[in-house]
Amino acid sequence: MTQTGRITATRAEYCVIACAEAWRADGEILASPMGTIPSVAARLAKLTFSPDLLLTDGEALLIGDVPAVGAASAVTEGWLPYRKHLTMVMGGRRHVMMGASQIDRFGNQNISCIGDWARPKRQLLGVRGAPVNTLNNPVSYWIPRHSPRVFVEKVDMISGVGYDSAAAAGPSASRFHDLRRVVSDLGVFDFGTPDHAMRVVSLHPGVTLDQVREATGFALAVPDDGVPYTREPTAEELRLIRDVVDPDGLRDREVRP
Repeated sequence: MTQTGRITATRAEYCVIACAEAWRADGEILASPMGTIPSVAARLAKLTFSPDLLLTDGEALLIGDVPAVGAASAVTEGWLPYRKHLTMVMGGRRHVMMGASQIDRFGNQNISCIGDWARPKRQLLGVRGAPVNTLNNPVSYWIPRHSPRVFVEKVDMISGVGYDSAAAAGPSASRFHDLRRVVSDLGVFDFGTPDHAMRVVSLHPGVTLDQVREATGFALAVPDDGVPYTREPTAEELRLIRDVVDPDGLRDREVRP
């Protein structure tokens, strides 16, 4: 835990802030968070610095309020069935924050299987919508357990398309390809290098660069001027997280204090 003024912020709350920042300045675009902390973060972003974000009830409705995570919405603004959702995805009007069972230095993501595809050691979710997500609308990733098993040199199967794979496929894949951020329980990363290799953006307070390097299965790019800490939540942001968006403390189940 670290201090924000007189208020103590947990690691989970720093992760919420880091995920929320991914939607900063997005404007009127659908936020599609996958996971508890991204769900808290999208709501926080809408309540603070990104008021034009669109939220859904997780099924087929656009909502006009900001209910706590797990609570029902009281305001319906529109209908967003699956076919309309796909149209929105294809048009790039969504910023999704997905998970990753594996991710490599260029942002290729695997949520399908571990091991050889023809005879995998473990079957996962399947490719699902990851290819169209990564080729048509902004994508960020949330990884609650940063480890060499997740941050790998090469993914066993490409579900979400990384920068090298998009470039190899040509303009049809790379034209709208936009990987924004990777947030883990250790820090924040992006692909802002000349070859779009993963780069350290910030470390959460209490985390060292050596710790991150040991938990990553490939060499991370590091800025020459050093790595800052993830910004602290303000007192008002902490109040919103704790009292409005996640009063049941579900965030601490995903990243323990």
